[in-house]
This record gives sequence, C-alpha cells and structure tokens, in this order.
Amino acid sequence: MALRGSSRLCGVKRTLVALVVGLSESLIGEDTPAIRALAERGWVAPIDPVLPAVTCTAQATYVTGLPPSGHGVVGNGWYWRDRAEVAFWKQSNALVQGPKLWDLARERDPAFTCATMFWWFNMFADVEWSVTPRPIYHHDGRKGADVYAGPPELRARLNRELGRFPLFRFWGPATSIESTRWIVDATLRVLAEERPTLTLAYLPHLDYDLQRYGPSAPQSRRALREVDAEVGRLIEVADRDGLELILLSEYGIEPVSRPVHLNRVLREAGFLVPWLNDDRWELLEPGACRAFAVADHQVAHVYVRRPADLEPVRALLARTPGVAQVLAGEARGELDHPRAGELVCVAEPGAWFTYYYWLDDALAPDFARCVEIHKKPGYDPCELFLDPARRAPKLHMAWKLLRKILGFRSVFDVIGLDPSLVGGSHGRPPSDPADGAVFVSGSAAGARSRVAPTEVQGLILERVFAGQGA
Repeated sequence: MALRGSSRLCGVKRTLVALVVGLSESLIGEDTPAIRALAERGWVAPIDPVLPAVTCTAQATYVTGLPPSGHGVVGNGWYWRDRAEVAFWKQSNALVQGPKLWDLARERDPAFTCATMFWWFNMFADVEWSVTPRPIYHHDGRKGADVYAGPPELRARLNRELGRFPLFRFWGPATSIESTRWIVDATLRVLAEERPTLTLAYLPHLDYDLQRYGPSAPQSRRALREVDAEVGRLIEVADRDGLELILLSEYGIEPVSRPVHLNRVLREAGFLVPWLNDDRWELLEPGACRAFAVADHQVAHVYVRRPADLEPVRALLARTPGVAQVLAGEARGELDHPRAGELVCVAEPGAWFTYYYWLDDALAPDFARCVEIHKKPGYDPCELFLDPARRAPKLHMAWKLLRKILGFRSVFDVIGLDPSLVGGSHGRPPSDPADGAVFVSGSAAGARSRVAPTEVQGLILERVFAGQGA
C-alpha cells in the first residue's frame, strides 16, 4: 500500500480547483480573456443554486456532495440556540457534517494529498496543507493580520517569503486585489513545493466591487480584469505542469437597491425587544427575543421561540415589502436542519436583508460602525464602505490608525449606517441561470449543460481519478 503523502499515485491527475467568488457565465467575456480562453477550450455550465447561495453553504455543498440539510451549514452564520448567540464565519471543519471530498479520495487511494488555500471551514481539516485567515486578537483590543496554516511551518515559510497576509485588504473598506494576489502567490508555492494531488484555492477579489457597485458598474469591470490576471497566472502554471484545472463560483451577484429591515419589523410588532446598556447602546439579546432574524444577504433565518408565535410572525413577514417567500417546516426543503430558523425568508429581486434592529442610529451599538464580523448578529455589506457622512472619512481612518499604532485605545468607527450604498447582493436563486454560480472546465471531457451543486464533489473526483477508470 502506498504511504499517505507519497507521490507514487497511479492513474491520478493532479488537479487545481480555483473558486472565483462572484463569477457567473454572463461575466465571462472581453474583461476576462484568460477565463474565456479556458472556457473555449473546455466547457462552461451554470451550477444550480444552493439556498442560500452564500459562501459557507455553497462550499460545504461542493466539498461534501450534500445539501444543507445534510451538511448543516445553513448560512455564513446561524443562531446557536444552546448558547443563545449568533455566530458568523466560524472556521472549524468539524462544523461541516458528512464525509469530505478528501476523505473519499483517500479511501480510493491512500497516497492522495490535498491542500486547501483559503476555502472556508479548512481549520483542523484532515488535509495535508491548509491556509486560511486568522487574525490575532490582542487583549488591548488591537487586531493583527495573520493566517492559520497547517502544518505550522507552512505559515512561517509563507510569512517569510511573501510577507504577512494583507488581512485588511481581504475584507473592509480597504479591500483590494492585494489579498487575492497573496493567495495566488501562496497557492503557486504550495503547488511547486508540496505537489498536492488536489489543490483548492479561493479567490475573493471580484466579490467586493460587485457588492459595492453592482455587476455592471465600471469598478466591477475593472475588478473582473484584475481577478482574470490572477486566474491567468494559475492557468499558466497548470498548463506548464500538466494539471487539470477547474474554475468554480458559489453564486452570482445581482443589482440591488432595496434594503429590508426584518428585525425592525419584528421589533415594531413586539417580537423583539433590545436591551439598553449603560452606554445607551441598544443590543440584541437573541435568547430574550420571541422572534428575530439572522440576515445573510438575500436570505434570513428567523428564529421563533414560542410555537404560538410561529404563524403570526410568518404572516407579518409575508406581507413585508421586499420579502418574496417565507418558508416554514418542510417547505424549507434542503434547509430543513436543526440549525435553521423556524422560518426562512427569501428576498424579492433587487432587495436584500439588513441585520439592523435599532430605530434610531444614535442608539446603534459602537460595533455597528466598525468592521466587526463576530459581534454583529447578521451580515453587514456596509463594511465595504467608508462612512460618506464624515467630511473626510479617509483622514478619520488615518487618525484612528495612528492612534492604534501609538498604543491608544480607539474605536475604529469608520463604517456608515446607510444601507442604500450597497449595489449588489446574492443568496436568492438567480432569475437567469447565466447570472448564478458557474462551473468552468479546462478540459472538454465530461461536458454538461448544467451542474447540480451536489455533483461538484463527484466531478472533481472524476478529474482526479480519470486515469484509474470506474
């Protein structure tokens, strides 16, 4: 039997899967020459949408071949009833239920190896190499840029060769191509030095301006060209070294102009009562609410504590402008899982859900104006913008940064509370499949007209083991 990690694999094809966030078939064109050329020599097909079509849910489906009802990742975050807390962007691989892609591959050939480069839920996964964002949270409130890597010496080597991961270019108002370029640089080093059988790489850059400005904005076209150049680097190396190459996305992004405040609707109806602390901030205490919404782009899980409230809350939300569907019980379909809300709301086209629960911005908690993905009880795309209400937002940010560097305590309150700034969102099924998730194959083999999300795992395994036959 071949030893784990051995390079003596028979009939196995080294494969690179690059997940280009926000890419859809309709965006492949003159602004994406490298991606277009790859599609022309292979094939391209829409991936049927996962509900919700968000990062964590889609990636868990691709890795396990299961729907959310099977793997349990019902969104980018959910309400943990036993802890009475909402938590987003957790990273432990143990949260994803069911056998993973690399587990099945290793059963077939123990010499199989895998690298996961910034795919979500890769912390503590049973793979040979993994890298993912993991900030350093200092006791004095400072946040430092860093990554988690396994094995630990990989982190040290990448930091030495590439410099620290540009975390503050990965999310927030300063996001740029720098974070994606670092991920590509790191992926190329792992490909060359470790030679994994399968490498999964996550390229987030396109997501930012598509959410800020919408898919047709000039800034989004520029972002397409920037991410295409980084994909081109991966294609060049894959072609040179004889790797199979697959490009994926988790969702497409549609233009939006209508923020919908579900928690404010629930509050005004008496189902949600915030807690006013000594600093006169209103805080959402989920365990004390009869009903509240965990907003995640265009889908929201609504947790209803009392069975008697279920129908009144459903009826209230069903007549709320901007809500297309309110799913309950078995009607939640593939979201019928204990982690899901008793109700699931899906937005109308052009609408998206905020997490806002306060009625007066003067009572918003201090973290509402910060990049704070852990304390907010929902997703906040306003974190991509500097507060335009400030006279000199960049000067304000520079002053706050200087205070932090000098060691002073300072709230980095540079984010605004105007959701009308957001130009794009995702999560609901797209009106046109060409505007949703996409599968791009660099090989003509196995062409499909469309791909189910639960088939992605199998299609990747087919490429890896194509030389071994059935």
